Amino acid sequence: VQLQASGGGLVQAGGSLRLSCVASGFTFDNYCVAWFRQAPGEEREEVSCMSSHSDKIYYADSVKGRFAISKGDAGNIWYLQMNNLKPEDTATYFCAANPDARCREWWGSAAARLLAFWGPGTQVTVSS
Repeated sequence: VQLQASGGGLVQAGGSLRLSCVASGFTFDNYCVAWFRQAPGEEREEVSCMSSHSDKIYYADSVKGRFAISKGDAGNIWYLQMNNLKPEDTATYFCAANPDARCREWWGSAAARLLAFWGPGTQVTVSS
């Protein structure tokens, strides 16, 4: 399994970006997919999570109402739509996935580091 995030870039505050996460070799029917971010000198933080067998979607308080996670109609691709971006959203964004797991099992805990599959990040820079 390989994950690849893309879609990052430089955007002005108030702008939008859509990140994509493509999973190759991902054949699991039950899974969770999540987005994380890490700013320089900061710890990695969870941004959003969705699972295949739950309607509940998780968002960090800092992005609620501005970011939206979704699954593409074709293939193993997930998106993170980011609107009204702020300079504090500047970070490297990663996608991660785990078979047979639900977001609630690890959201808000150190167990996030145990997610099975991680992709290299994509840089998002928001200028003021």
